[in-house]
Amino acid sequence: MRIVLGVTGGIAAYKAAELARLLIRNGHEVQAVLTRSAQEFITPLTFASLTGRKVITDIFSSASPEATLSSSVEHIGVAQEHDLLLVAPATANTLAKFAHGLADDFLSTLYLAFTGPVVLAPAMNDKMWSHPATQANVEVLKARGHLMVDPGVGFLACGTLGQGRLAENEAILAAVEAALQPPLRDLTTEHILITAGPTQEPLDPVRYLTNRSSGKMGYALAQAALDRGARVTLVSGPVALKPPVGAAVIPVHTAQQMFDAVFANLADVTTVIKCAAVADYRPAAAAPEKVKKATASLNLELTPTSDILAELGRTKGNRLLIGFAAETSNLRDYATRKLEAKNCDMIVANLVGGPDSGFESDNNEVVLALKSGEFIDVPKASNTTATSA
Repeated sequence: MRIVLGVTGGIAAYKAAELARLLIRNGHEVQAVLTRSAQEFITPLTFASLTGRKVITDIFSSASPEATLSSSVEHIGVAQEHDLLLVAPATANTLAKFAHGLADDFLSTLYLAFTGPVVLAPAMNDKMWSHPATQANVEVLKARGHLMVDPGVGFLACGTLGQGRLAENEAILAAVEAALQPPLRDLTTEHILITAGPTQEPLDPVRYLTNRSSGKMGYALAQAALDRGARVTLVSGPVALKPPVGAAVIPVHTAQQMFDAVFANLADVTTVIKCAAVADYRPAAAAPEKVKKATASLNLELTPTSDILAELGRTKGNRLLIGFAAETSNLRDYATRKLEAKNCDMIVANLVGGPDSGFESDNNEVVLALKSGEFIDVPKASNTTATSA
């Protein structure tokens, strides 16, 4: 395959030379494009030597009128001739340009003309990476279908420890190979029902009991199923997420509403994925008016909610049933118990409570417990990467 390797300005630019070599070793042709800032860290000659091709460094590369006219549209030709655009490292400035359609150098104009898959491997200071502006740009680019290889955690050039260093070349290479594969359409005959997010159990008209589930994993699963051709029904608790285009979304708030929605939509469902974090208890009686603060202690009487997964296990028939277990330890033991007690075909034991996985995070680290007794460890990865694998 023919790959454009965009290199932008950052200390990690030197790692892109080895990345170019690995891409070539995997049988790809590589066209390097270096921004002006990238050339402050590594020379075009390095990439020319590795790729055997002229390195593109500017929109206007010659003073002659004929060459200027030719180079001014070169980005169109390069965009049409190549199969994938990889930018590694991608600076915060580059992400912002791509997200907002700014085109003031060869790489950013090439990006606007490129219609194939795009893989972005950001690298920057940890504060720059976590800044709301950068994260908003990342979400925009992900929504366009671009594959983001998130930066790793480690010591950065500025001397701090945090998330911002360029991902390992092997991870970037794997993302490139995955992006070049034709999309799987192996679920076109399946109707998958997925539950996602938390539930809210009213305490009074103002307050409710809930948990920290963001719904990100369930929504990522729904998108992955849609991408592979499945018909998807998504029963969702209250979340701040954009519904996947193409899914039939049923919004609910309480555990009982989720129970009712699940069993009202099971008719031709072939697979159920119970990803939602359903409340185990609800207040025995919700107060009709706001409960006022007092100096005395307040005792709440709680009653168990309906067990959706257990009822599905009793009535699943030929359906595939997958449950989730959010745990802080002993993943295998708890997963095995839940697998047997709920009559599931698989339990996804989700490690929560860590600094960068589980609830409210874009990353997840799980153990898959199968009915056969087998366990599959899935190391920490982004929700999107994990669900598309």
